[in-house]
Amino acid sequence: MDLELINDCVHCGFCLPSCPTYVLWGEEMDSPRGRIHLMKQHVEGTPMTPEMAGHFDACLGCMACVTACPSGVRYDRLIEQTRAEVEREHVRKPDDRALRAVVFQLFPYPRRLRAMRLPLRLSGGIRRKIIPRLERINPSLAAMADLAPPVSARVRLPHRVEAKGSRRATVGMLTGCVQGEFFPQVNEATARVLAMEGCDVVIPPSQGCCGALSLHSGQEEQAKRFARRTIATFERAGVDTIVVNAAGCGSTMKDYAEILEGEWARRAGAIRTVDLAEYLAELGPAAERHPLPLTVAYHDACHLAHAQGIRSQPRELLSAIPGLELKEISESAICCGSAGTYNLFQPEAARDLGDRKAERVLATGADLLVSANPGCTMQITAAIRRRGAQEIPVAHTAQVLDASLRGLGRVPTIPA
Repeated sequence: MDLELINDCVHCGFCLPSCPTYVLWGEEMDSPRGRIHLMKQHVEGTPMTPEMAGHFDACLGCMACVTACPSGVRYDRLIEQTRAEVEREHVRKPDDRALRAVVFQLFPYPRRLRAMRLPLRLSGGIRRKIIPRLERINPSLAAMADLAPPVSARVRLPHRVEAKGSRRATVGMLTGCVQGEFFPQVNEATARVLAMEGCDVVIPPSQGCCGALSLHSGQEEQAKRFARRTIATFERAGVDTIVVNAAGCGSTMKDYAEILEGEWARRAGAIRTVDLAEYLAELGPAAERHPLPLTVAYHDACHLAHAQGIRSQPRELLSAIPGLELKEISESAICCGSAGTYNLFQPEAARDLGDRKAERVLATGADLLVSANPGCTMQITAAIRRRGAQEIPVAHTAQVLDASLRGLGRVPTIPA
């Protein structure tokens, strides 16, 4: 842990109302300020006790405190460093170790996720029966079953999608792990939108995990290995700009030059990572927008709004569609509880935050919820389903733009 970064915190308390766990529990040690105090204690010699590790584990890593902090404290780097320290020093209970081993040997590997598609498809119809039983056995397994989306048909993207009309740019596209296997229709829409806006889209077939889930959970060496492979993959593809449609992935890839060292840090700096909405806003519109008469509630994914500072661009893109009315969600800066693997490792807190977010989404009365992160999509959809309310359909920003550019008159949504 970096003592210099720790000492940047002046303990002013501006972070407190922005922190989801402090909002839930009101405990000082479960606020960014409190956790930084614990970090300093550890650097100065206090052992990593189970209680200390528990407060670090309870952090979502949503980075809302980074946005709120007037002193510019790099809590994002601090919590990543601290989580790696927890994994090195803290001895977890056997069931926790087993769960983490399963998650990190499954979710970052697209082929292994693909193997889960059939069991998930079979379990979808009996979800209501199995989840209460699983909750009594293991809340994390229950959360996994509750979050699992219906499985869509596999989509095989071409290695290259040619620009429509005049070519304005050539970009690479990250397909992702969860996005690629569970929400392939989002990747299809992303490639089409970029092409309709004049981009040649290069989609390397040998992509793997970008390292986001690993980095955010303290699996430092695994994250670096995935980062190096991702850089090499897009170097071979001959692109220097990568467009990403998943907030957590984009946030991590933008930090590659900080995460890696030496030659790999230099190579990371030579490739630019941009979020889809960020890139389209910079590029400017070329294709005609056709009307979509609907009201849309836009959800700010934490790793898009807080970690990348991208808030206005998605709203501007959506608002430019004729007939579309944008509605704001109250408490938009408070995390939905997904936070990568958080809803698997801390299912009770994640459930409380998911229920809170679902209530505020439904209060908008919107026809459609738009989310730019697969974890958020699964988390909020599951929370709305638990409420027994009429489910609000969910789509990615790319799908809404795709529907408008193609003149479909409606938005193909993500299966609930």
